[in-house]
Amino acid sequence: MQRQGLDGTMTAAAPRPSAAESPARRALRRFLRHRLAVFGLVVVVAFLLAALLAPWISPADPLQTSWTAIRKPPSAEHWFGTDENGRDVLSRVLWGRGPRWRRGDLGDGGAADRGAGRAAGGAGGGWTDTLVSRVADAMLSVPFLILAIALAAFLGPALENAMLAIAITASPVFVRLARGMTLEVKATDWVEAARALGNPPWRLGLLHVLPNIVPPLLVQATLSIAEAIIAEASLSFLGLGQQPPAPSWGSMLNSAQRFLTQAPWLAVFPGLAIFLVVLAFNLMGDGLRDALDPRSERK
Repeated sequence: MQRQGLDGTMTAAAPRPSAAESPARRALRRFLRHRLAVFGLVVVVAFLLAALLAPWISPADPLQTSWTAIRKPPSAEHWFGTDENGRDVLSRVLWGRGPRWRRGDLGDGGAADRGAGRAAGGAGGGWTDTLVSRVADAMLSVPFLILAIALAAFLGPALENAMLAIAITASPVFVRLARGMTLEVKATDWVEAARALGNPPWRLGLLHVLPNIVPPLLVQATLSIAEAIIAEASLSFLGLGQQPPAPSWGSMLNSAQRFLTQAPWLAVFPGLAIFLVVLAFNLMGDGLRDALDPRSERK
């Protein structure tokens, strides 16, 4: 399609999205146009595959020690070098996030489920809404990492307890977001019209409210996963998460701080892994936010 400019020349008009194109396809098209978001997705998928396939692609047993290969620098035999006990650093980096991703045990997923459920249950008003809102406000008044450390210390040093502490600590953000979006959507004309037609509350929530609050929750979950990864690494660094000798990026950094001058690769590679994964999830979150925002089509 062409259009005539002010000077009389014909120029190609920008293609408009087809009226028959579904919202999901439009969102996917906008997401794929976001190069940084696609880069983040590629990095996340690469780390996810590495974690899932770690038992088969690891060059060595992450727990196997070798007193003849203590703190060896990166080489053809050990690409990331070895640690203070002669263990292969590359294998430990590959396994460092594996237990959480192989079990689907991301604390942020539990936070999203619990947060959205509590908010949707309380958004109807009454004492439940007040109670949920006040509890969420009280938890949000404490810094995220401080509260996670306190809960993990109370529950005891273990990976499962650390993930549970992160999920509980991250829930208030989803509670506030889901509650606000639910109240906003319930006040729209189409929900009022559906209610006037006699639709029961469960149908209103399932067909009219839920589809409109999922996109912002999805964006928030993607961004919060990065925060959960940092929190898990921090808890492991403090000895409240994955317990040695099991590999964890946080505990690897804790061990590496004693050898920063003699063996800097012990801190570089797990730190780089945390940096890349957190950056990738943030880039994905930015891309999803733009892709799921209908106003981005007019930019």
